[in-house]
Amino acid sequence: MAVPVKHHILSVLVENKAGVLARVASLFARRGFNIFSLAVAPTDDERFSRLTIVVDVEATSIEQITRQLDKLINVLQISELDPADSVERELLLATVRAAPADRGQVIELVQIFEGRILAVGHDVLTVSLEGAPAKVDDFEELLRTYGIVELQRTGRVALPKLVRRPQPRAVRAS
Repeated sequence: MAVPVKHHILSVLVENKAGVLARVASLFARRGFNIFSLAVAPTDDERFSRLTIVVDVEATSIEQITRQLDKLINVLQISELDPADSVERELLLATVRAAPADRGQVIELVQIFEGRILAVGHDVLTVSLEGAPAKVDDFEELLRTYGIVELQRTGRVALPKLVRRPQPRAVRAS
């Protein structure tokens, strides 16, 4: 039985400047680390972008890569996100074969997974699904039985779960 790969999720806040992504990616390449998934987008403040990097390395190596990332001038903050304490999402777009005889089954599958049908052709459907990576993996696997014509996944995005704070008790005035 194969040993499951341990993925580490890094959330990296960087300055939103040209060349920053290339410097981060080349750092991983120089160290021989494989990036499993990479998603980049500006934050609510257009001066900054957030990189969500999913990498499969050992724990000692993740410390090394974090130290190396921290040396890059445009990197402002690095957080390793524990999957148990994070919210992760991914988007899948797929064009799948859907002959008239199978179309109802494909539509039902999309509905069960709470996906969307984006386009309908004579014998194909384009569908989308957003969700936790495991849900997207399961959906993709089931779509394969019908025949995937094209597939694109965004890669993971993740943020720490919110910590619930106790609500203040109401105080009644006498």
